[in-house]
Amino acid sequence: MTRPSILLRAALDSDILWRFRQAPAAIVALALLLVMLFCALAAPLIAPHTPFDPSTLNLMDSRLPPAWIEGGSTSYLLGTDEQGRDVLSTIFYGMRISIAVGVAAVLLSVLIGVTLGLVAGWFGGWIDALIMRMADVQLSFPTIMIAFFIDGIAKSVMPPDLREMTRFYVVILAIGVADWVQFARTVRAATLVEKGKDYTAAARLSRRPVAAIIFAHILPNTLGPVIILATLGLGVAILTEAILSFLGLGMPPTQPSLGALIRVGNDLLLSGEWWISMFPGLALVLLVLSVNLFGDWLRDVLNPRLK
Repeated sequence: MTRPSILLRAALDSDILWRFRQAPAAIVALALLLVMLFCALAAPLIAPHTPFDPSTLNLMDSRLPPAWIEGGSTSYLLGTDEQGRDVLSTIFYGMRISIAVGVAAVLLSVLIGVTLGLVAGWFGGWIDALIMRMADVQLSFPTIMIAFFIDGIAKSVMPPDLREMTRFYVVILAIGVADWVQFARTVRAATLVEKGKDYTAAARLSRRPVAAIIFAHILPNTLGPVIILATLGLGVAILTEAILSFLGLGMPPTQPSLGALIRVGNDLLLSGEWWISMFPGLALVLLVLSVNLFGDWLRDVLNPRLK
């Protein structure tokens, strides 16, 4: 038997994969998440229309209901908005922005939180006290308030002609900076445990550099909880971005996320065009729900206390 086949057989027989096969909710959540991820990444290829190209829009097709309702068209399965954009296509493109912002914001939170947690746990003393007090202060403010604060600073220091171009990065920065505390606290606690173990003492006695001990020995042993927090934090980041966009502080109209699409449709609810906000809202719910369900299963698998 060749080595690749041995590795494949070992992977198929692993405890994690066996537990995954025994969890219908995790299977459905992962399948749904993969489908939505594919639709988002392949939006330019599979979307029925190009909704954000003004040359392809026709105002005569605006506010058409879904295809199964009288007055709808089979060319627009989920109807159109007030600009004649296909709702299904806008959902595909909007999911790209929502997922990209969520992933980038979580990665930024992980980078900040893991780094500060390692530093606080290893060095201790006044450095640990300073970092943890910063975390305590930040925990006293809601995430949305911190995001508002960072957004306000960005608007005050950035020229008006650059604000829309940099909205994507400002939203990522706002969410990422607001959510690093949980990673820092978790990694700090794990670092304090790992620092007292024999392998760390042996590395110190061998005069290995501090950076090598932290990143080669301690960091790998703290990644389990970080992966769980990052998975669960992805859903929170996507929701936070949707809230910011719904309030007009998120993505601009030229790069609408699911939250921005919901806001646009919300203005037309009273006139009866419910589908413009309903379907982007449903897509957001399914996206966050699939991430959370899979994250819950991952937490149960990677947490030895729950086995």
